[in-house]
Amino acid sequence: MAQNEHPGDELEMPDASRRHFLKQSSALAALALAPTAAVKAVDTGWDQKIAAAFEQLPLQVTINGTVQNVSIEPRVTLLDLLREQLHLTGTKKGCDHGQCGACTVHVDGQRVNACLTLAMTTEGSNVTTIEGLATNDHGATARLHPMQEAFIKHDGFQCGYCTPGQIMSAVACIREGHADSPEEVREYMSGNICRCGAYANIVEAIMEVKQGGKKV
Repeated sequence: MAQNEHPGDELEMPDASRRHFLKQSSALAALALAPTAAVKAVDTGWDQKIAAAFEQLPLQVTINGTVQNVSIEPRVTLLDLLREQLHLTGTKKGCDHGQCGACTVHVDGQRVNACLTLAMTTEGSNVTTIEGLATNDHGATARLHPMQEAFIKHDGFQCGYCTPGQIMSAVACIREGHADSPEEVREYMSGNICRCGAYANIVEAIMEVKQGGKKV
């Protein structure tokens, strides 16, 4: 009977642990959704650390040639800054997990997934979005980037949702020196998904720009 002297103990402890875990999880979820003022008001012993993550911090970043001075929470992604605060909605939110490439932008000339990039990490950087590719000379009608023109010519899109990310990645693909053959283009464009299946036309568009020697 020594081993079974208190059989109830073995049943109660897991339930108690589960209840404790659920309470903690619920509290964390509530805090994550609560406004900053509400978070600061919570007296839990670690409320100050959580509140700090919701504070607004200054950020200066150049986007499409314009210096932007904004205040954001440290957790805000570059994608949400562009779309929600700066209203540059050309950059699309697809999977929001860095798997589809719809949110591709250039940061200091390098392509990145905006959904995986914390906006605060772009302090002092130059960010280019799809809106920044076209040129506008002295108030004249905007002139499309050669890659944009090639996508139109070769019908490199259908629904168009992935197209901004495809174009941004295509420009970077050439700049990086990874467009010497259709096979190489397919490999280095593999991070951009087209659910409509316009891959062949996208490759044709990129190869035309590359072979045409146009500046990208």
